[in-house]
Amino acid sequence: MTEAILLVGGKGTRLRPLTVYTPKPMVRAAGVPFLTHQLARARAAGVEHIVLATSYLAEVFEPYFGDGSALGLHIEYVTEDEPLGTGGAIRNVADRLRSGPDDPVLVFNGDILTGLDIRALVDTHETTGADVSLHLTRVADPRAYGLVPTDGTGRVLAFLEKPQTPEEIVTDQINAGAYVFRRSVIDTIPADRPVSVERETFPGLLAAGAHLQGMVDSTYWLDLGTPAAFVRGSADLVLGRAPSPAVPGRCGDRLVLPTARVAPDAKVTGGTVVGEGAFVAEGARISGSTILPGAVIEPDAVVTDSLIGARARVGERSVLTGTVIGDGAVVGADNELREGVRVWCDARIPAGALRFSSDQ
Repeated sequence: MTEAILLVGGKGTRLRPLTVYTPKPMVRAAGVPFLTHQLARARAAGVEHIVLATSYLAEVFEPYFGDGSALGLHIEYVTEDEPLGTGGAIRNVADRLRSGPDDPVLVFNGDILTGLDIRALVDTHETTGADVSLHLTRVADPRAYGLVPTDGTGRVLAFLEKPQTPEEIVTDQINAGAYVFRRSVIDTIPADRPVSVERETFPGLLAAGAHLQGMVDSTYWLDLGTPAAFVRGSADLVLGRAPSPAVPGRCGDRLVLPTARVAPDAKVTGGTVVGEGAFVAEGARISGSTILPGAVIEPDAVVTDSLIGARARVGERSVLTGTVIGDGAVVGADNELREGVRVWCDARIPAGALRFSSDQ
């Protein structure tokens, strides 16, 4: 198995304002664009040729990754003129594949951080003779996901949309967003129109009698679709809870990248990343957060489980918990921002303008 497709065309609307100027796979996690971790893990599993299916802000991928040689890969880029969905994107890049009709092709969603044993998924696909094999994971509360029940041999029995009642929760297994396709199956996906593999391709194959195999791998798995999840995923990479050969430094309590500056008495913990050229001033306390390049955290600010955008500034004594500050935004001194707050790119919040508690 030497080639893969990475689906990186989504707009990342749930991650805005992080994705206003940056496509979701290029938002930095543990110091590098998230896509770097996926590419490095694919290479470590033996993949050599990868096709990136791009759409939103497609022009930023190739200048960064080039031909992939720096990662030991050969990368090609295919851009959708109009969004085609997961299945349509796979079909749209089919002519760039080199595999024979019965060869396996790996497919990744571009927003999943996982410890999946990629080789084991391919081995399962080959030993069972499946047409498509799916990585499945178990979750405590499957109501937000599509369910994928299997029989005792792992063969997929059905694809069930998000359950609405307890009776509909027939399994805790969900589609985890990584697949192995028999090459010839990709050619059966309709071309030049939007197609969802989850809602159309997989149920259609099952109805036609195709062999769809599930492999449960319940190692680390996280959908990075929300700001809170993205920040947590980055911290888990730094802490070593999520595996990646692309973390630019040793795993530990913090990752301070070259040219970043952290005052001696500042406290930076919990898997925090301080990006290139960023500055954390004296008395600041940062935990479980991502500080993107060029950002400034002023004296005595407290930042917890938050993402501070490139060139953004957090003022003295401001307290941020579970918030996202867009690129170039300024949060003045003595503000208090809590869970779910998103400050848009280049916005300005005056000193003492926003609080959840009194000013005493």
